[in-house]
Amino acid sequence: MTEKQTEKRHGAARGLDLRGDADILNLLARGQAEAAASAREAVPALAQAAGRAAKSLQEGGRLIYVAAGSSGLMALADALELPGTYGISRERIVVLLAGGMDALVDMKGGPEDDGAAGRQAMLELDPGPADCVIVLTASGQTPYPLEAARAGKAAGAGVVGIANNAGAALFELADIAVLLPTPPEVIAGSTRMGAGTAQKIALNMLSTLMAIRLGHVHDGFMVNLLADNEKLRGRARGMVAAIAEVDAGIAGRALELSGGAVKAAVLIAAGAGTAEAEALLAQNGGYLRPALDGLRGVRQS
Repeated sequence: MTEKQTEKRHGAARGLDLRGDADILNLLARGQAEAAASAREAVPALAQAAGRAAKSLQEGGRLIYVAAGSSGLMALADALELPGTYGISRERIVVLLAGGMDALVDMKGGPEDDGAAGRQAMLELDPGPADCVIVLTASGQTPYPLEAARAGKAAGAGVVGIANNAGAALFELADIAVLLPTPPEVIAGSTRMGAGTAQKIALNMLSTLMAIRLGHVHDGFMVNLLADNEKLRGRARGMVAAIAEVDAGIAGRALELSGGAVKAAVLIAAGAGTAEAEALLAQNGGYLRPALDGLRGVRQS
């Protein structure tokens, strides 16, 4: 059997424990940078994956993340931030983690080998064609995520497989295969390092592009955010002021009228009535740019 890339020994690791602190840390930093660079090679596949994920949400489906160990932490970090950042309903995002949520306080290795548990967890969700299953495993052959992926695919769900080894078994099950060809870890097999870094970056890229395609981003602003603390309320005011080209006072009043909804507040600040703002967004599928262009066109005519 060919040795997996994620298990190979790093060429510069010999005598690592005999080196000075700065030398060790510089080597670790280089390893992280090299791992991060691997995400660029996955851009075409990540674009496909983002499109599939956006399609699922547009059609009323769910994003179902599946992973184990360190990959599970990367999946959880991405999934938990989507509602607050992009206003995606929490009910539309599911995370299946080997060992369950108990693994967040005591991450044991055994549960990742329980393929039957992965299959059962997926079947309990009753997946269907509208759902998108995003599966992460550094090795590409961990039983829990693989069997969950197999069950999801059999039920007709779209499967995105993300792994760090070429020829991964996961890729045979995936509709979209995302290879992150990270170099050997400085600490051999410690995939919480380089492989985990690449996975986090890949998920950031995937979910951000997905949000852009869903109309949740306008000129780099997260215009569908859930502003549930003072920092985010301030951010919302800043976005409305910048996009509508008004002062903070007008932006704040527009947000009060819109109930905190940034897209509607932008339109209100730009001159729309509350009902008109809602109607413009509805007519344009929730996308702010064409709604704003339509409003400005009406005001100029």
